[in-house]
Amino acid sequence: MKYCRRTFLHLAAGAAALPVVSRVARAQAYPTRPVRLIVGVAPGGTLDILARLMGQWLSERLGQPFVIENRPGAGTNIATEAVVRAPADGHTLLLVAPPNAINATLYEKLNFNFIRDIAPVGSISRVPLVMVVNPSVPTRTVSEFIAYSKADPGKISMASGGNGTTPHVAGELFKMMAGVDMVHVPYRGAGPAIADLLSGQVQVLFAGTPESIEHIRAGKLRPLAVTDATRLEVLPDIPAMREYVSGYEAISFTGVGAPKNTPAEIVVRLNNEINAGLADPKIKARLADLGGTPFAASPAAFGHFMSEETEKWGKVIRAANIKPE
Repeated sequence: MKYCRRTFLHLAAGAAALPVVSRVARAQAYPTRPVRLIVGVAPGGTLDILARLMGQWLSERLGQPFVIENRPGAGTNIATEAVVRAPADGHTLLLVAPPNAINATLYEKLNFNFIRDIAPVGSISRVPLVMVVNPSVPTRTVSEFIAYSKADPGKISMASGGNGTTPHVAGELFKMMAGVDMVHVPYRGAGPAIADLLSGQVQVLFAGTPESIEHIRAGKLRPLAVTDATRLEVLPDIPAMREYVSGYEAISFTGVGAPKNTPAEIVVRLNNEINAGLADPKIKARLADLGGTPFAASPAAFGHFMSEETEKWGKVIRAANIKPE
């Protein structure tokens, strides 16, 4: 059989378009069953709350349940490895958070490489820490605190929720950049750390905003600075650390990742829906209640952010010789 040139070109164009049509159809069909969003911490904390907030939004937008599956343990490494090993079809996702950037250096032997094995989907929120002191500490500004610490090195005890946690590395970064000496006292979680800070057993903590904001408002803890680059809307009178220590920044954040090789069209669809949620007034208000702000970004921009965070905390962990508990 002979084809005329026009018929041949028609067939060639149609064949070339098939992969594009297939990708579009796959994205439109997704998800075809419930999606698991795996969270590396126990239920009830800030990360879990944010996962459920975004999971509910995605369930409503995409027509399938987004089931929050908590897999705590090993500093979130158990959850991350579960997603790394999952099929790359968009039906198993990971709630990404600071431990993913920290653990790449903190743990010498992991069964995965986070940057290589997890595809960035999109970011959700930025939540700064607050440098808070027990009211018995005779300082009201970061400058006064630095001078007080330098006058008697090692006198100040700095609490954290454990070795290699975000409050710990944030405090170590402050020690390095401000040139102060503080004794690190690790606890098993933020709750016990705050309890001992309130009682005066320790003097300072780089605390998560959700865990500390009510104590700040009640006057039980004295805030010296927020750790984001700018002041926080819910605590507008508290200066940013950069007003005292040039270039300092240490934030908690959340985002979504997927197994590598997850189809790009599924990643893009999820990213679009996440960013739409971050523009929704109800979600923005809930983030503000938690002391956070929406953090919308493309998959590429979120991947670049994660690479930068991994490099930054790697330097701090090596310089401070931090080891996992």
